[in-house]
Amino acid sequence: MKLMFSISLFLLLPYCTRQTSDVIIESTPASSIGGVIQTELEKTVFLVCTLESGTHDDKELVWLRNEAAVDLKDGNKENRSSVCISPVIIEDEGATFTCHLKSNASNKASVTLNVTYHTDISGLEEVTVEDGESLVLQCHMRANPMVTSVTWKLNGSLVDLLTSSFIITSDGITSKLQINKVERSLHEGLYQCTATSPVYGERSKSFQLTVTEKTLKFPLMPMIAGLVVVCLTALLAIISRWRKIARCCK
Repeated sequence: MKLMFSISLFLLLPYCTRQTSDVIIESTPASSIGGVIQTELEKTVFLVCTLESGTHDDKELVWLRNEAAVDLKDGNKENRSSVCISPVIIEDEGATFTCHLKSNASNKASVTLNVTYHTDISGLEEVTVEDGESLVLQCHMRANPMVTSVTWKLNGSLVDLLTSSFIITSDGITSKLQINKVERSLHEGLYQCTATSPVYGERSKSFQLTVTEKTLKFPLMPMIAGLVVVCLTALLAIISRWRKIARCCK
């Protein structure tokens, strides 16, 4: 019996703790029980903070975004204060907005934004590389929720990693396809990077790779330096020769 009473008291504790604050936040869209607001990129979130009950000498309200103060206009501070986030951007993901009494920071309420968005990959990119050079193709796959898989295809077929000419790496934000030494017969063609999201489905980006003949490259700077040295040497030799001729003529 005592154990059941203790469990009931424990479950009621968070509710009671929340009720000790006179500050409440209402939002559009509405937040969940845990104070999380679900939204998407480019949407608008409207927050209203109100001072409910109790006697307070100071009724001025303060807004914080991740502990940084939000600039409020006069007339938007006492008893009721509102904040509009429009449009919602990627940097708002996970941001916590807190409203509290200026005279008592412990008298507060908070909500957190959960911003969902798909990967920003699309379109066709033209890529040109010389035969024998290295190549890196990149797909930025940052998303919320995170993508579940990323695949690379060449001319409609999955790239063959067993040939050891392809190297695929990923850091959770960017997927890279690397070729250390490009060969026209093996690597030229249409590449496609596809990211799969549990919410937004598949998104793809294509790369049209053209492999050109290897050009003979001259070391320009060493050549210029060599020419300068040769010219200066020749000039000094001519000056020295003229000096000898001038002495003979005297």
